[in-house]
Amino acid sequence: MDHETVREVFPEADEIGDPALREGVLAAWAGACEDAGVETAESLRALPWLPPVQRALGVPADAERLVPHVRDVTAGAVSLAGALVARRETAVDTDLLVAGALVHDVSKLVEFDGMDATRTYDLLGHPYWGVHVVARAGLPVELAHVVLSHTSRTDVDPAFLEAELVRRADEAAANAIRLAYVDDLREA
Repeated sequence: MDHETVREVFPEADEIGDPALREGVLAAWAGACEDAGVETAESLRALPWLPPVQRALGVPADAERLVPHVRDVTAGAVSLAGALVARRETAVDTDLLVAGALVHDVSKLVEFDGMDATRTYDLLGHPYWGVHVVARAGLPVELAHVVLSHTSRTDVDPAFLEAELVRRADEAAANAIRLAYVDDLREA
């Protein structure tokens, strides 16, 4: 998949001011698409959000998708950052924040084949392949850190604010999906 197609799917990439960082994010997604045999914007948009959770909640494969989730996380992280900047005059690297939010789940392309887990998911789990994808695209180690620290499935805790904001936005976006199918998050 070419970079323009990835940019069409993730228009938030245009919010990354550094051209090299923006191109690296697009390259990461293009590479992950190639790894997974995802060739079109439509096939990328059709990927399910998180098959094991969807299966556990009885959520059909076509009901929740990965692309809207990534876009929700990006918007949520940017909103959280905006509130902190406005209220606390906190310094936030917006390029790092947006880039990290956009690549946080890039590994899911090879972790699942439709609703089925792949050997990558079974042997590595989430999100270790994403570190490989980010490094292969020549992105900075800080983005690999965002990928690793965005989930409780690793022992890596966020080391800087942008990583923490992506993690919290991901949790909120995931819980918004869960709440569409359960009455109480303690049941999910």
